[in-house]
Amino acid sequence: MKAALQQNKKYTILIWVFSIAIPFVVAVLFSVRIPGVERMGFLPPIYATINGITAIILVTAVYHIRKGNRKTHELLMKTAIGLSVLFLVLYMIYHMTSDSTLYEGEGVLRYIYYFVLITHILLSIVVIPFVLITFIRAISGQFYKHRKIARYAYPLWLYVAVSGVIVYLMISPYY
Repeated sequence: MKAALQQNKKYTILIWVFSIAIPFVVAVLFSVRIPGVERMGFLPPIYATINGITAIILVTAVYHIRKGNRKTHELLMKTAIGLSVLFLVLYMIYHMTSDSTLYEGEGVLRYIYYFVLITHILLSIVVIPFVLITFIRAISGQFYKHRKIARYAYPLWLYVAVSGVIVYLMISPYY
């Protein structure tokens, strides 16, 4: 029992370190430019597609767990985490080779775009510890605790994935 508590404490510390470090590193890397590398304008549709696939996988994973297909759910969730990591890597490569694109839309669409963008960014930071805690609880067999936090992690993560696609679709004419 004591070993399990120490293990949980270790995971909790690592989760918070990652949850703070990831947004910090992303923010710092926004100011880094890879010298001699051309703008990688082909990346945004790729990482937007990854967001879309992640959203589909999340919905499918919830469907499978509700049907009692734990192994399929686990595989889908690991895939969603892997896709999220791949998204982050491609996103950072793009921003280390390219300047940010400004949204040039007008009127109400401009407000919608910035609302979706800002909530997407903020929730993409907030969701990190939720996803990591949910994942650790699942792989450590703490399914009651896993379900408890997954109720919050799932809609946050799904919103981040879907809103990422919406942001891309709204800004893509201005690339």
